[in-house]
Amino acid sequence: MAALTPTSSSVSLAIPRFNPPAEESDGRSGACGTNSRFNGAFAAGPRSESMSDSALVIGGTRFIGRHTVEDLLEHDYEVTIFNRGNHENPFADREGVEQIEGDRREDQDLRAAALSARPDIVIDCVAYYPEDVDVAVDIFADVDGYVYISSGDAYGEEWIPKREGATPMRPCTEEQAVDDSDETYGNRKAEGDRIVQRAAEEGVNAMSVRPCIVYGPYDYTGRMDYWLDRVDTHDRIVVPGDGQNLWHRAYAPDVGSALRTVAEEGEPGKFYNVGDQRAVTLEEMLDLVADAMDTDLEVVTAGERELAAAGLEPEDFILYREYPHMLDTSTLADLGWESTPPADAMARTVEEHRDSDRDGSEYDPGREAEEAVLDVLDTL
Repeated sequence: MAALTPTSSSVSLAIPRFNPPAEESDGRSGACGTNSRFNGAFAAGPRSESMSDSALVIGGTRFIGRHTVEDLLEHDYEVTIFNRGNHENPFADREGVEQIEGDRREDQDLRAAALSARPDIVIDCVAYYPEDVDVAVDIFADVDGYVYISSGDAYGEEWIPKREGATPMRPCTEEQAVDDSDETYGNRKAEGDRIVQRAAEEGVNAMSVRPCIVYGPYDYTGRMDYWLDRVDTHDRIVVPGDGQNLWHRAYAPDVGSALRTVAEEGEPGKFYNVGDQRAVTLEEMLDLVADAMDTDLEVVTAGERELAAAGLEPEDFILYREYPHMLDTSTLADLGWESTPPADAMARTVEEHRDSDRDGSEYDPGREAEEAVLDVLDTL
């Protein structure tokens, strides 16, 4: 079969399925019933003392993956991105970035990408099912570092803060493992973490990074855009509760640097939380936004009774969470990682938001209802 060579534009993969030799299972499976095979086609090797400069990013064009590629380039990596090509490639004209098109959920596509890119490290941005991770740790069993993006939602109990290896993870049933609903997202991510642990026990240099809510330039989710647009267009805005609720957030470029740092310096089988090292409350976040926009802002807090007068609930406001969600990031910091100061991170986030056409309107509880709450509060 002819060698697959990526080009500066893209390569679409279409090769015969590679069927590895059948092997006996080692008899171990996670709560979801998955087994890592480690069939030997890509035998695991010892972790290198000095990392090479070839990276494969599975995903790589939209948000976290895009910032990860930027960070890798800044650290002199040659980068290959592997995705379906459904979104515009921001690196189409960038030197040092190649694109391979294929579907990561098709094993033969992922194997072909591995053979073509021959990466030293792999950053897996789009593993949403335990099976995705199980296949990946098999295919990339010999790389210097495979890093799976998990989630802070993998934690199963409300600890403050949530710590790797201490706070219990969510369970995952066989039904949850293949479900695609938001309700099972954390369960599926947690099972991916368990697969990473088992792979490390078999000699694979596999690790996991757990971000909290991610914000920053190119955030297509629109979560932060709602609040940015509100501050940009109104000088009085309603915030549910007392404004002191805490939902830990992570600046996207810092997540990118964390993924690279863990690939280079992390310990196989370990999880690494990532989030802003200085966490801010919702009201503090809005003050940072107003400062970045150089505008005046009055934050008006409203309790459940005042919101109910306008038919609203606290949960109608995006990024509100009644119970604090905070991740301990000291394990990652021990590797030498640092986060961007919140003011700098917000300034860059605001700049890109203003250049975009996103307004977060999909999360808008309604300005008319918000003004009704303001009227209620003004009469008290």
